[in-house]
Amino acid sequence: MHLKASEAILQVEGLKKAFRFGESELVLFENLSFQVARGEMLAIVGESGAGKSTLLHILGALDRASAGDVYCAHLRLSSLSDDAAAEFRNRELGFVWQFHYLLPEFTALENVAMPLLLREVSRQQAEGEASRWLREVGLEQRSHHRSGELSGGEQQRVALARALITQPKLLLADEPTGDLDSRTADSVFDLIARLHRDYQLTSLIATHNIGFARRCDRVLRLQNGRAEELVPETLAG
Repeated sequence: MHLKASEAILQVEGLKKAFRFGESELVLFENLSFQVARGEMLAIVGESGAGKSTLLHILGALDRASAGDVYCAHLRLSSLSDDAAAEFRNRELGFVWQFHYLLPEFTALENVAMPLLLREVSRQQAEGEASRWLREVGLEQRSHHRSGELSGGEQQRVALARALITQPKLLLADEPTGDLDSRTADSVFDLIARLHRDYQLTSLIATHNIGFARRCDRVLRLQNGRAEELVPETLAG
């Protein structure tokens, strides 16, 4: 798919990530170039170790590429200072990981409200928004439970609400259903797909689940250090 720059919310140009071990260099991937249009859901697939998580970290300004550029929200991510990168993440991005990273000493409501509290939004307003998002993910009745009192699927729903409470433009999800049984994983992916549609998100989802990848608009496969775009319907598995 060829997009005009004005249509792309994310542009990746000649991206390379390598790790040095003494005199040797391990190239995870190189010369990755692609664009993501506003409103798309892009699946990133590939074997374990292919670089899916590393790619998401670079796109989310959590890691730096060895070469190449990423442009998002009119910013060249490699040029950002650490503080500017943190501001970019807080303003533009929502993250969901395979492990939910909820703070165990806080309730579901407090976990979801945390990104707004860090922005110095009043507690009343932050918790009001958190309550609305817990209702959106079907967990309003569990708002005062701590993470250890929630099932794996419920914890991931809380993590999704926390990621979206700041109304980000981009949702980056790294194996968001990887820790869940198949039935729970299906329900969580259904929720992600609905929220993507309802809130007009742009979503990049790294997944081993070929069934979920088929439901995305586009699929990017990382293999042998290269990226190949696939038609979702042609995925086997």
